[in-house]
Amino acid sequence: MVESDLKKRGISDSKVLSAMLKVPRHEFVEARDMSDAYADRALPIKENQTISQPYIVALMTESARLKPNDKVLEVGTGSAYQAAVLAEIVEEVYTIEIVKTLAHEAAEKLARLGYHNVKARQGDGYQGWEEAGPFDAILITAATPKIPGPLVDQLKIGGRLVLPLGEIQTAQNLMVLTKKKEGELHKEFITGVVFVPMTGEVRQ
Repeated sequence: MVESDLKKRGISDSKVLSAMLKVPRHEFVEARDMSDAYADRALPIKENQTISQPYIVALMTESARLKPNDKVLEVGTGSAYQAAVLAEIVEEVYTIEIVKTLAHEAAEKLARLGYHNVKARQGDGYQGWEEAGPFDAILITAATPKIPGPLVDQLKIGGRLVLPLGEIQTAQNLMVLTKKKEGELHKEFITGVVFVPMTGEVRQ
């Protein structure tokens, strides 16, 4: 997977490649999809959600430009695969999942696999995790029609927000927003993507 689907498609950050090698993706897919655990495609999980394809997980992680002592927030825990990849690279990971069953299963799975530097909770990620911020990077792993203001507020100056931005009916733009100063974001387009929609307050 790492050689054929990541390196050959341009993923070059050694920290990201090492993390993708270490995380057992088969632990995060449904039993019926075990034979496709390392295929480079998204797979369905419970509650009409998906586990993203490995290339997209690696691309979002690389785009966040992470350092070992970073504190990272993930919005949309889902299967917990992205959180595990982040946990292999950075010191602290905070992850929020709006769907109760997924949140509880993800927390149990991360603990069982030894990812003790991840704090997981159930809730609406639109408001972020204010008491744990500010964050060096924030990743949103669901399609959002707008940039959540509370998440921008919880970024450090120089922090990166990686998100699929756009309406749910069409492909979204994977973007990296770098916080230059209060009220100023540098926006960088990475590629077109298709994610399941972010739900909750962002839709109001």
